Amino acid sequence: MEILLYILSGAAVGLAIGITGVGGGSLMTPLLILMGFPYHIAIGTDLLYAAITKAAGVAAHHRQRTIRWDIVFYLGAGSIPASLLTAFLLDRVFTGADDYGPLLTSSLGFMLIFTALVLIFKDRIQGNSNPGETKGFMQSHSKPLTVFMGVFLGVFVTLTSVGAGAIGTAILLVLYPRLKALNIVGTDIAHAVPLTLIAGLGHLIFLGNVDFLLLACLLVGSLPAVHVGTKIGARLPSNVLRPILALILMVLGAKFALF
Repeated sequence: MEILLYILSGAAVGLAIGITGVGGGSLMTPLLILMGFPYHIAIGTDLLYAAITKAAGVAAHHRQRTIRWDIVFYLGAGSIPASLLTAFLLDRVFTGADDYGPLLTSSLGFMLIFTALVLIFKDRIQGNSNPGETKGFMQSHSKPLTVFMGVFLGVFVTLTSVGAGAIGTAILLVLYPRLKALNIVGTDIAHAVPLTLIAGLGHLIFLGNVDFLLLACLLVGSLPAVHVGTKIGARLPSNVLRPILALILMVLGAKFALF
């Protein structure tokens, strides 16, 4: 019965991902925690889940040539070392999961609220990203700022498994307003896969925070459900779905932040 529950949970999240387009981290990790899994197991398992589910998207975007690999490199130059260092420090500085649990909890709440705000103000962020405008400070210094934001993502994605999708997209919209929408999506996914993979392996190798049975069940349920959700989402208005999802994430974020 537990295995069936895990598969159905994966299917539910996969369906939601397909309908809303929001990354699995902001949905899967809170669900696993609410199901009773410890924070560290939920986060570590979800990171590898995210890497596997997003991998097919990278291949598709690469074939369509919608990935800016130079931007992926700058993001990864910050995020990958930061992710490895974060996992290493969790292992070395703290005595165990009970010791670093409060850090994971508060970080998860922060990132869920941040993701909710990005969803609420996504149209405004896109509107402010005018390709015709003269370069501002952030655009003129986009390379070092991209590395810096990669560090931010590396730390907090490793701590929470949240942010590689929605927040990564917002960062690209602000720093690279001339990029087309497909390039934004493709580049963000291409960075999210190695980041979540390295972060997940960091949790596995340094901390042992991965449940492989749970991971397999989630994949069995979610992979087909994502395709179904994508077809449903194409027929539903995003201006209705996005605020509902943002409200759910805001409530969950407040719950974890005030834990």
